[in-house]
Amino acid sequence: MSKEQGTFHWGHEALHLEIVLDADGSPRLTHLGLPGEVQRIPGASLPLVEVTAAGHGRGWSGNRLVGTDLGGRLRHRTHRATRDGDWHTLTVHLHDPETGLVAEVTYRSPDGIPVLRSEVTLRNEGRTTLHLESVSSLVVGCLTPRAPAAIDAADLLWAENDWLAECRWQRQPMRLTTPSLSGRVSYGHGRAGFALNGQGTWSSCGRLPMGGLTDRITGRTWVWQIEHNGGGWRWECEERDNAAYAALFGPTDTHHGWRHPLEPGAVFRTVPVALSFSADGGPDAAFAALTRYRRVQRRPHADHQRLPVIFNDYMNCLMGDPTTEKLLPLIDAAADAGAEYFVIDAGWYDGDNGGWWDSVGAWEPADSRFPGERGIHEVLDRIRERGMVPGLWLEPEVIGVRSPMAKSLPDEAFFRRDGVRVTEAGRHHLDLRHPAARAHLDQVVDRLVGEWGVGYLKLDHNIDPGSGTSAHPGEAPGAGLLGHNRAHLDWLDGFLDRYPHLVVENCSSGGMRWDHALLSRMQLQSTSDQQNLHLYAPIAASAPTAVTPEQGAVWAYPQPEDSLDEVAFTMASAILGRIHLSGRMAELAPEARALVHEAVAAYKAIRADLPHAVPSWPLGLPAWEDPWIALALRTPATTYLTVWRRPGADASAALHLPHLRDTAARVDLLYPSVSRAVSAWTPGTAELSLTLPTAPSAVLLRITPTDAGAS
Repeated sequence: MSKEQGTFHWGHEALHLEIVLDADGSPRLTHLGLPGEVQRIPGASLPLVEVTAAGHGRGWSGNRLVGTDLGGRLRHRTHRATRDGDWHTLTVHLHDPETGLVAEVTYRSPDGIPVLRSEVTLRNEGRTTLHLESVSSLVVGCLTPRAPAAIDAADLLWAENDWLAECRWQRQPMRLTTPSLSGRVSYGHGRAGFALNGQGTWSSCGRLPMGGLTDRITGRTWVWQIEHNGGGWRWECEERDNAAYAALFGPTDTHHGWRHPLEPGAVFRTVPVALSFSADGGPDAAFAALTRYRRVQRRPHADHQRLPVIFNDYMNCLMGDPTTEKLLPLIDAAADAGAEYFVIDAGWYDGDNGGWWDSVGAWEPADSRFPGERGIHEVLDRIRERGMVPGLWLEPEVIGVRSPMAKSLPDEAFFRRDGVRVTEAGRHHLDLRHPAARAHLDQVVDRLVGEWGVGYLKLDHNIDPGSGTSAHPGEAPGAGLLGHNRAHLDWLDGFLDRYPHLVVENCSSGGMRWDHALLSRMQLQSTSDQQNLHLYAPIAASAPTAVTPEQGAVWAYPQPEDSLDEVAFTMASAILGRIHLSGRMAELAPEARALVHEAVAAYKAIRADLPHAVPSWPLGLPAWEDPWIALALRTPATTYLTVWRRPGADASAALHLPHLRDTAARVDLLYPSVSRAVSAWTPGTAELSLTLPTAPSAVLLRITPTDAGAS
C-alpha cells in the first residue's frame, strides 16, 4: 500500500482501490479496478458508509438510501493494511464528531482474484443511543466514469428466482429505470431508480441476493452478492453525479421492519457482501472471478474435491412416501448405477401416511414405514452394504403444529410477534437464539449422525413466517430475524465442527434460500424442485452464476416412460454440477438404464476437474424460453460444454468460446455415446457449430487445445 497527500492506495495485481480524503477529512472511494487504469472519478460524492438513524435522515428524500446525514459526517480517523495468507485486508476507521458514531470499514480481497469483500462495524462512542434504521455494507460510487455516455452504455443485471423457476437472469439498459435528466436546468440526483429487496426468511424468494452492471461496449462488468441467509437485504444501482453507483445493505427499517438501538459502547456489524470485477470480459469473466472467490472464502471440506454421486428418493420418485419395501429396490438400482450416497427424503418420520408436513420436529422414524425389529436401521444398513453412505432429510428450523415438540418446547424457543407464537402453513418456526431450540436440534444431529452413523443431511426450509420475531421487549421483528439468522449460521458451524466429514445440503423449497452465507458452510445447494426435464435445463445451466459448479445439486430423474433422448437430456443436465439421481430407476428398461450408468461413468471421469473450473455461457445467460442452451466449464487445459436442444428449436446452433480464439482444438463427444451430434470448430472466430438431429436432446462435449503453445 502507498500513501500520498490526502490519498491512499491498496490492493494487489488483480484489484486496486484508491481512496481520497477531502479537505475536511471525508473519505471518498474514487477508483476500484485494475492497477494502472485511468478510471479515477475525482470528487466522487458518496461516502464509504451510509447510515440512517432516528433523527438522522438523508439530505435528499426519495427511495434511495444514500446521501445520508450520518454518512456524510463520517471523517477519516486512521487506516491499516494487513495480510493474512492469501487475503489482503484494508481497515478504514471513521468517526462522526457530532454523535460519537464510529465506523470500521473492512475491505478484504484474495490475492490474484478481482473481488472485494466488505462489511462495516459501527460502535457508539457517544452518550446517547442511536436508533439505527439502515447501514450499508458497501458503497461504490465509481462503477462508471463520470459521463452520461457511460450510463447510456450500461446494462443492469439481476436474477428472478421463483419456486420451480430459479436463477433467471435478466438484463436491461440502465436508462430504462434511470433516465437522463440533463438539460439547461439541473434537477439534482433523482429520487428513484433500480433497487431490489429480499424479505422474509427466504433469502432468494423472488430474486437472488445478487446483481450486476455491465458496459455493453467495453465489457467492463461488476457483479455483487449479499452474503446473508435471511430475506432482509437490499441493493440499489443508480446514477449520482453522472456516474453509476451501487449500495448494498442488509435489512433496513423501510423495507424489512429492522431497527437496532445502538447504545453507548455497543457494537453492530453489517452482513458481508462481495463485489466482483471484470475489466473487459463481460459477465462471464465477472462470474468466473466470483466462482474463484467463493472457493477460497468458504469453509474447507473434503466433499468439494471428491464430488460423490448422490441418489435421493424424492423427486419424480417416492415424493415423501418412503418405506422399507419401496426403498430396498431403489437402493440396489442406485448402487448399480454408481451412486455413492443414498438419501432418504421427507416422510421417514411420518406415521400417519400423508401427515408428514405438520408433524415434523421430533425426527423419530415411523414404525409403520419401517416395520420389523431393526426398523429404519434395516434400510440404513442395506445402504452401507451396497457401498453407499446413508443420508436423511431434515427441516430443522420448523416444528409442525401436531409435533410433540410443539408442546414440549417453551414459547420463547419459537418466533413470536406481539407475544403470540407465529404459525405458518401448519408449522411454527424455531428461534435459534434460544438455548432450548438449539439444544433440541443439537440432540437431533447427535443422534442421527453420532449414533446412527448418517453421513449426509439434507436441510430443507419450506415456510416463510414473515417479517421476523419480537422475542425481546421493544425488539423490531427484522432485528429478531437477523439475530436468528446469525444464530443459525453459528449452529451450522457448531455441528460441522463436531462432524467434519458430514456432508450437508442446503435446500429451501428448491432454491428459495440460495445465498453464499449458507453456501460458505454447507457443501451442496439444491437448485430446484422443477419436475419437468425440459424446464430444468435453463436452471441447471444458470446455476454456476450463484453457486460453484461442485456445489450445485441438479436432479437427474429418468422415468420408465421417457424416451432415450429424454433420459440422456435429464442426465446431461447434471454432469457439470452435482448429480442428484432420482426417478423410478428400478423400473427402467435396459437401454435407459445403460444411459444412466454411462452418464454416471462420464461424470466420474471428469469430476476431478470441476472444482477447478470456471463457468461461461457460449450462448449468453439462458432465458427461460431459449430453444438452445449451453454451459461451459473451463480449466487451463480443457473446456467441458453441455448443450441442450429443446423442442421447437432449429437443428443447428453456433456457440462462441472466445477464450479459445485462434486456437486449434479437438472436440470429443463424452455423452451420450449414441448421439448423432455433428460439430465443427473454427479457431479464427472461436465458433463451434453444432447440429443435434433430434429434439429434445443434449450432449456433453470436451474441447482440448491442440496447439503446442495454447493456454
